[in-house]
Amino acid sequence: MRLRLVPQDTSYDFFRYRTITSGISIVAVVLSLIVWMVMGLNFGIDFSGGTTIRTESPAAVDVGAYRGAIDPLGLGDVRITEVFDPTFGPERNVAMIRLQAQEGQESVSAETIAEVEAALQALDQQLTFASVESVGPKVSGELVRSALIAVGVAMLLIMVYIWLRFEWQFAVGAVAALFHDVILAIGIFSVLQIRFDLATIAALLTIIGYSINDTVVIFDRLRENLRKFKTMPLVDVMNLSVNETLSRTVMTSGTTLLALIALLVLGGDVIRGFVFAITFGIVVGTYSSLYVAKNIVLQLGVKRDWSKPDAEAGTQFGDADA
Repeated sequence: MRLRLVPQDTSYDFFRYRTITSGISIVAVVLSLIVWMVMGLNFGIDFSGGTTIRTESPAAVDVGAYRGAIDPLGLGDVRITEVFDPTFGPERNVAMIRLQAQEGQESVSAETIAEVEAALQALDQQLTFASVESVGPKVSGELVRSALIAVGVAMLLIMVYIWLRFEWQFAVGAVAALFHDVILAIGIFSVLQIRFDLATIAALLTIIGYSINDTVVIFDRLRENLRKFKTMPLVDVMNLSVNETLSRTVMTSGTTLLALIALLVLGGDVIRGFVFAITFGIVVGTYSSLYVAKNIVLQLGVKRDWSKPDAEAGTQFGDADA
C-alpha cells in the first residue's frame, strides 16, 4: 500500500477565491514593504560593517551587566543578544556582541577588541571568546551592491527564459510571484529582526530557484492542456493543470520541509537564519506558484490563436524545446 498525501484525482477549484487570495497577497506585500521601511533589517556584520564577538560561559548571560561593562568604553552603537539554541546545555551560555565600525577606521581595532574582552572578563572570569569577525564599511557597501545585483540579475534572466519558453504573460506572472516571495521573506526578517547577512542572500536566491521550478512545472502542464482542450475556458484549463500537478507539488515541498525543519531545530544558531529563510520561502513559494502566478496569467489572458498552420500550437512559443 502506497502513502498518498494527495488523492489521485483531485478537482479543487483554485480560482474560486482568486479575488481574496490576490487581495491577501497584495496586502502582505504592502505590509512587508512598510515594515521594512519602518523597522529596517538587522544587518549582520557582512552588510553593516563592524565587529561581532561571540562569547561563551557556564554562567547565565546578563545582557544588562554586559552592556554596563562596555558602555564606559564609548564605542557608540553596541548590540548584545543572547543566543538561544536547543542543542546548548545549561552550562553553555552564548552571547553575540556587535560593535559598530568606528569613525575613521575600516574596522574595530585590535586594541578596542582587547579592551572589550578585558571588561567582560572582569565581569565573568569564566567567559571565553569563541570567535571575532570584522568587516569594514567599504567592504560591506560593496557586498550590499553585489547582493542586490545578484538578486536582480537572477530575476531578469528568469523572466527572459519564461518569456521565450512560454509567453510574456507567463513571464510577468512568474516574476511577480518571485517578487512576492522575496518581499515577504524580507518582511518576516524585518518583523522578527533575524540577522540579515550574506547567508540570507544565498537563501533568497535558493527561494527564487525553488519557486520558479515549481511554477514552470505547472506552466508546462498548462501549455500541454491548452493544446489538448482548445475550446475549454482558460480558467478551467488552469484548474485542471494545477490539480494534475498538485501531488508533485505537495510531495516535493513536503519532503524538502522535513529536512529543513530538522536543520531548523537541530542545526544550531549559526545556520538558523539561512534555514529559516529557505523554510519560509518554500511555504510562500508553493502558495505563490498555486495562486499568485496563475492569477496574473488568468487576468492577462493567454494567446490561443488556432488559425495558425500548426493547429496543435497552443501558445506563442508552444513548440520551443525545453
